[in-house]
Amino acid sequence: MSSINIERIENDLYELSKFGFNEKDKGIYRQGLTEIDMEARQWMMRKFKDAGLTTHMDGAGNVCGRLGDPDKPAVLVGSHLDSVPAGGMFDGTLGVVAGLECIRVIQENNIDVNCPIEIIGTSEEEGRFGGMLGAQALSGNLTLDWLESARDPKGEYLKDALEKCGLNVHDTLRARRDPSSMKAFLELHIEQGPVLENSNKCIGVVDGISGVFKWLVKLKGKADHAGTAPMDMRSDAFMGLADFAHEISRIIDEEGTDKSRITIGRVDLKPGYAHTIPGEAHFTIVGRDMQEDVMHQLANSCRKVLSSIARKHKLYFEYEQMSWLEPKHFNPEVVDLIEEEVKALDYSYMRMPSGAGHDIQFFTDLTPTGLIFIPSVGGVSHAPDEWSHWDDVEKGTQVLLNTLLRLAQ
Repeated sequence: MSSINIERIENDLYELSKFGFNEKDKGIYRQGLTEIDMEARQWMMRKFKDAGLTTHMDGAGNVCGRLGDPDKPAVLVGSHLDSVPAGGMFDGTLGVVAGLECIRVIQENNIDVNCPIEIIGTSEEEGRFGGMLGAQALSGNLTLDWLESARDPKGEYLKDALEKCGLNVHDTLRARRDPSSMKAFLELHIEQGPVLENSNKCIGVVDGISGVFKWLVKLKGKADHAGTAPMDMRSDAFMGLADFAHEISRIIDEEGTDKSRITIGRVDLKPGYAHTIPGEAHFTIVGRDMQEDVMHQLANSCRKVLSSIARKHKLYFEYEQMSWLEPKHFNPEVVDLIEEEVKALDYSYMRMPSGAGHDIQFFTDLTPTGLIFIPSVGGVSHAPDEWSHWDDVEKGTQVLLNTLLRLAQ
């Protein structure tokens, strides 16, 4: 069995982490389509070229390194290179660096493969502009209207950010890959949660990605003086929100599964003064599950409960569905193949869903796909103290290599 070189992976990840590293909080600031992000992409392309790969950056900013025939269907291996503000050094980048290491091992050991292998460092996965730009471009999930209208939280237009990076919206649309050019897509990623660590497992064999719906909810009552309005004569919007929060566990118990999640992530109370009863509560609800029918059940229950609570507190209830993403299930044969390789290596593992979105979800309808997780220490991610132990990194990359060889041979 050909083994990966963990020291090379470690060196690459540390070197890549310097792009956007902030000495003050130790976080990495490498948001998509920024100057420092493009510097990191140029560095990655140099690494691809040093490995003898055919290398290019496409119109969406994806950086690609290919081993083998340019015209045959390839096994793609990839993840993203951008980070959230104050992010960590493993999220996304591990999947790209690990893919490069797999190619190095194949070259060093003169391993014959029957199809090309391509490593892709996708662009703007973390949603600065509200999507996963690179993966959406590759899979053909973009429209010109969205590209020209999308803005980041500071108001900068995506089209302007692309132009600063020497790219444009029309070339972004040309980045689409024909499904016939893809034989499979594999991604290695940190779990970004506590399940593997708490279960004492070193590999997660991921069978799918949860569907997600996002609502913006408004409960409207009456702002009033906090000292003069009797408790039984109030239309307190916050009390309606608080009552709903207490109902979440019951909603999941009655309508959901062990994979269900409902989260209130953002709350805005109006008028927002200490001595004023909140007349309005604006908040988000994000629901997740691996089954779309369960998602509908959760959404319907949330709507009924909120309507009942609004009547109880003399509130007006309205909501807007901001997004609905259906669950994505990975190819059963590829999932089984990953599991076979994990068993052959005698690594501890579990099958599991991903509650977070990843680049690979856009390819499930186009080509056979498989996602591999390794543990995140303390379940922490998107933070400076994000960490995965090097022995877990080594095992995850070995699983990636062995699975890649099975698909490519």
